[in-house]
Amino acid sequence: MWWGVAAALLANVLYSSGFVLEKRALTGLPALTAGRPLRVVRLLLRSPLWLAGSLALAAGFAAQLAVYRTLPIAAAQGIFVAGLVLLLLLSATVLGERPTARERAGVLAVLAALAMVVGSLRDSDAVGERAPVGRLLVVCLPALAAGLWLYLAAARRDRDPNRPAGTGVEYGVAVGLLYGVSSLAIKGVAGRLTTHGVGNAALALLRSPYPYLLVGTGAAGLVLSQTALQRCRASLIVPVCTTVSALFTAVVGTFAFGESLPADLPRLTLRLAGTALAVTVLLVLPRHDEVPVPVRQ
Repeated sequence: MWWGVAAALLANVLYSSGFVLEKRALTGLPALTAGRPLRVVRLLLRSPLWLAGSLALAAGFAAQLAVYRTLPIAAAQGIFVAGLVLLLLLSATVLGERPTARERAGVLAVLAALAMVVGSLRDSDAVGERAPVGRLLVVCLPALAAGLWLYLAAARRDRDPNRPAGTGVEYGVAVGLLYGVSSLAIKGVAGRLTTHGVGNAALALLRSPYPYLLVGTGAAGLVLSQTALQRCRASLIVPVCTTVSALFTAVVGTFAFGESLPADLPRLTLRLAGTALAVTVLLVLPRHDEVPVPVRQ
C-alpha cells in the first residue's frame, strides 16, 4: 500500500512539473489550433522545453501504473487531486502566476484532504483489475463524445467575434473527460501487467479495449490539451481538467472495476470527506486573476 502512496506522490511531482514545462514552452510557439493536428505535433516536437515536459508526463504515466496496481481507484484519485498544490507553487515560481490568499488557504485545505485519504487506506483494501468490456464501453464512449462536442462548441464560440471570450473552463472540462477515460484505460493496462507468462499477458492485453482507448485518448488529448493550455492559464486549465478527470475516474472507475468503498464508517467518512474536500477547494479557487480596483483621487 505505501508503495502505492509513494508512487502517487511521485506521479504528482512529475505531472505538475510536466504541465508547467509545457506551458512555458507553449508561450514561445505560434498559435496552435486543434483543426490542424499534424501542425500541432510538428511544432511541439521542435521545442526542447516541451519535449522535457512531455518526458516528465510520460514518467508520471509509468508511476500511475504502479499506483493502480496497489491502491483502490477512488483513493488514488484523492491523492492525485492533492498534486495540484505543487502545480500552484510551480505556476507561481516558474510562470509568474502568483497565488492569492485564497489559493494559499486552499493549499492547506488540500493537504488536509490528502492526509484524510491516506488515513483511510488499509493493506486489505480490494483493488480491481478488470472491468467487463460492455460496461466499460457504455460509460466511456458517451464521455468521449461529450468531451469532443464540448471542446468543438467552445472553440466555435471563441471564433465568433460577436460573443464574449470564454474563460477556458469548457476546455478544461472537455479534456478532463478525455483524460478520465484515459485513466480507466491505464487502470485496465495495469491490471494485466505481469512478470509471468509475458507473451500470454501481452496477447490478452491486445485483445482488450484498454490499449486502444489509451492510444486514442492520448492522441486526442495531446492536441486538445496543448491548444487549450496555450490559450489559458495553467492554474485555470489544469485544476478544472484534473477535477473532472478525478471525479469521473473515481465514480465511474469504482463502478466499472467492481471496487468497494471501506466497509467501516470511520474509514468511509475519511475517504469520502477527504475527496470531497479536495474537489470543493478546487471548485471554489478563483479562476481569474484579481483585477485591482482603481483608487479614487
